[in-house]
Amino acid sequence: MAIVTRIRREVLTLPAAELGPDNPLPPLRPLDELHRVDEREQDEFPADTARQLGYEPLRGLLPVRIRDGYGRTRAPRALDALVIENDRLRATVLPGLGGRVASLVHLPTGRELLYRNPVFQPANLALNGAWYAGGIEWNIGATGHTTLSCAPLHAARVPAPDGGDMLRLWEWERLRDLPFQVDLWLPDGSDFLYVGVRVRNPHERPVPLYWWSNTAVPEDRRVVVPAAAAWEFGPDRRLRRTPVPSYATQHPYATDYFYDLPDGRRRWIAALDADGHGLVQTSTDGLRGRKLFVWGSGPGGRRWQEWLGGPGTGGYREIQAGLARIQLEHDRLEAESEVSWLEAYGPLSASPEPEPAAVAERLEEALPRTAVDAAYAAWQPCADTAPGEILATGSGWGALEVLRTDWKLPGTPFAESTLGEEQAPWVELLHTGTLPEPRRVRPPGPTLVGPVWREMLETAPATPHTEYHLGVAQWHAGDRAQAVRSWERALPLAPSLWPLLRCLAVADQEYGHHERAAERYADAFDDLCRELPHCLNGVGGAPTDDGEVWTAAAAALGREALEALLRVRRVADARTVWEALPPATRERGRFRLLAAELLLAEGRREAARAVFEDGFEVADLREGDDAVGRLWARLGDEPLPGRYDFRMRPRNP
Repeated sequence: MAIVTRIRREVLTLPAAELGPDNPLPPLRPLDELHRVDEREQDEFPADTARQLGYEPLRGLLPVRIRDGYGRTRAPRALDALVIENDRLRATVLPGLGGRVASLVHLPTGRELLYRNPVFQPANLALNGAWYAGGIEWNIGATGHTTLSCAPLHAARVPAPDGGDMLRLWEWERLRDLPFQVDLWLPDGSDFLYVGVRVRNPHERPVPLYWWSNTAVPEDRRVVVPAAAAWEFGPDRRLRRTPVPSYATQHPYATDYFYDLPDGRRRWIAALDADGHGLVQTSTDGLRGRKLFVWGSGPGGRRWQEWLGGPGTGGYREIQAGLARIQLEHDRLEAESEVSWLEAYGPLSASPEPEPAAVAERLEEALPRTAVDAAYAAWQPCADTAPGEILATGSGWGALEVLRTDWKLPGTPFAESTLGEEQAPWVELLHTGTLPEPRRVRPPGPTLVGPVWREMLETAPATPHTEYHLGVAQWHAGDRAQAVRSWERALPLAPSLWPLLRCLAVADQEYGHHERAAERYADAFDDLCRELPHCLNGVGGAPTDDGEVWTAAAAALGREALEALLRVRRVADARTVWEALPPATRERGRFRLLAAELLLAEGRREAARAVFEDGFEVADLREGDDAVGRLWARLGDEPLPGRYDFRMRPRNP
């Protein structure tokens, strides 16, 4: 009897860090974008690439929140998984963590085709913070790792084109307000996992579009691609055309290589071991780009890999496929249109040190190009098929948008039953024209910043709570003067001052008024502490159901206040904030780093060095952030200890 695709639930137990709560402070500052190209260099690129490099880059993270509540303490934890399996392949998917394909095993040989991370350790590499290494990830939104990296997706069982089962993942991407779906299935006897992807734009306006599928493979794999040249993007943040790097090419720092695939050539990229065995990814022609990312051979790159997977777990590199030629581009998805394509992932065997032509020949034997096109054609009518058994539930934000617009999105239902506590006040605003006041004092919930929601806030009764959210939406729209006025209007009657004072402090910083910003931060933190007694004395505290979010608010505001006060040399006030922080917060790595900076500002150099000697780990250290190394350099002339070396580029002379 034929064995068709089976989908089953499984529990994957890994040493895992807790994700923790989201940061409750709205991300008002511009995005710290590492991947930006000097406009003077764009004349060197093909016309479509040069145009798309400057098309609607992401300016900020709103309405998404930052995820920085995770730590570095790992313990065995159960992760919900969905397994798709035929008699040739077994794919393990994590629907609660971005729909990541964590493992892809070729059953006849027992080979793992991906870099399978033996731990779950979030780190600050996604656009909004928490991201983890390994497997195949689906990146949508803007240049970088998606804000959905560690978020739950909707998942369901759907009939596949061959009559078996297909796993559908879908969600609402909030940076660009786009619904998308990822359909995975394994035809009977197939050595390849098929992945059909569709992104829809239901709006009456064009929307920037970004998609890259990133696959982690063991670091020792030779990457083969049908190209003779690539665009290299290295630590100097410049794009330069270069020959395709050889297997032996070593770069001391993290580097991207965007391959220049000739038009009309089949799209594929392979990662093969020394014996010629490994993984190949191919697609229909719409997924045009291919890329290699390496961490580099320097100590910073090695440290990052240990940080993400643990010592002795082996390094990895990423082979990637995207809609654009270069990952720094954003396509244009026209109004009320959609884009779709099909990808295939499977094993490939070739001779050791194979040339691209030989690998292309082996790929054509294993999976003809015509077969990929035929699978895509067979899948397209299934993309609208209504999901059957629901296997996992994502967020309620898509349901809120569908409720507002009555959009019909066949194949990807966003049911009202998925609306939750975060969406509840916005449902009331939609139905009544009034944003309800919170029933208890607590940190404000997320703000919706789209033009329609902003208009609703502008016409709603001007309560302090509404003015706070209106100000956030106005700030996101670039109307900063109006945002400041909204926050200032709310202050006299607001039951909680600290959220408004914090927003005004950020505005002061953006305008260069750092002394006033520091004063407002000090007042904001003092006000928060009055609402949260345990900030002051380590006992008592918020209601048990809100305890986690209050702790997150204290940590987030305390960090920003300390940084603002130290910037203007208000050292005594910074010490007051430090002493008011909850003891558990002061023990976190980020705050140990701030403690060392505070001690140095107080002239206590040896005490600051002792913080380093005692050891700490800044769990949310940002990719490219050299704060640890810079502070160490201020403490003396000794080389930076290896445990603190995360340098992504050479130090400036």
